[in-house]
Amino acid sequence: MSKSLTFLGIESSCDDTAAAVVRLGSDGRGVVLSSEVEGQSSLHAAFGGVVPEIAARAHAERLDHCVERALAAAGVSLADLDAVAVTAGPGLIGGVLSGVMLARGIAAATGLPLLGVNHLAGHALTPRLTDGLAFPYLMLLVSGGHCQFLIVHGPDRFQRLGGTIDDAPGEAFDKVAKLLALPQPGGPYVEAEAAKGDPKRFPLPRPLLDRPGCDMSFSGLKTAVLRTRDAVIAEKGGITVQDRADLSASFQAAVAAVLAEKTRRALEVYLAENPAVPVLAVAGGVAANSVLRAALETVCDRLGVTFTAPPLRLCTDNAAMIAWAGIERHLMGAEPGSDLTARPRWPLDGSAAPMIGSGKKGAKA
Repeated sequence: MSKSLTFLGIESSCDDTAAAVVRLGSDGRGVVLSSEVEGQSSLHAAFGGVVPEIAARAHAERLDHCVERALAAAGVSLADLDAVAVTAGPGLIGGVLSGVMLARGIAAATGLPLLGVNHLAGHALTPRLTDGLAFPYLMLLVSGGHCQFLIVHGPDRFQRLGGTIDDAPGEAFDKVAKLLALPQPGGPYVEAEAAKGDPKRFPLPRPLLDRPGCDMSFSGLKTAVLRTRDAVIAEKGGITVQDRADLSASFQAAVAAVLAEKTRRALEVYLAENPAVPVLAVAGGVAANSVLRAALETVCDRLGVTFTAPPLRLCTDNAAMIAWAGIERHLMGAEPGSDLTARPRWPLDGSAAPMIGSGKKGAKA
């Protein structure tokens, strides 16, 4: 291409208020000029989870300031932009609406084109920004609210091979942390406890491994941790520090076993398409867990598949991925404004059967 493109991205689908500026250079490479993310953990800590109304109000109060900081950090003004991209779903509808309304205001005031972006597409296309991956590649999106295997064939063509039918892994980690009186968000704390524990002490189930396919379930595993904890308390009159570490380790090992086996199955389907350079890309906050990541890398090594994951700051919710997805949609000729309806549900693969249940980010897509 001969002309560079500079996009502003806005993300507000859950509890992270984010804005970013991303530039596609004339050499075809994307560069993150700025990425501002303001979390809301302190606002929701007392409730043990994200409260949608509190999240929406916080987004409305913070989004414009976040955009100002992103523009300043990138050293650009609104006049330097080529377009605005905003998360239009899926997610908590109040938060999504906050971002969409701000983006519409900016577009109306400046005349800039405005593109609505699927939050999950942002995650799925991030490896194109960070690693320049060629299509098709297999994507495992594993986060607090979503877990899906996707063959990414193009910027708007995603083939879902399977996903969680109830709790996502990150949500299960948060709930287990709450059961064990660990702080929130629970993932890092459960991992830290697990490092001190025995993963073989408690024989927790590996849900759905006895069934074919790539679908997963983690709700029952969380319930098994609850019952095991209660049994320990009934036997001992309480739970020790070592009990908590062993429970954390046993839970984490069960999640790793499920993800590894389901990933192996998904890779077999993907490899049957004979991709020129087979790659498994992983994104989402759970990808930061070292035990889960090692299990996935082992599966890739055995099958001769390259493993890659974006930097953690671009794995978790951010607006750089939204700006990049907007650029990808623009390059394929997407009509500005065509996907600007705020949606709590927005499946990437419209031909796949709907997923069941709902998670931290809202209803499953």
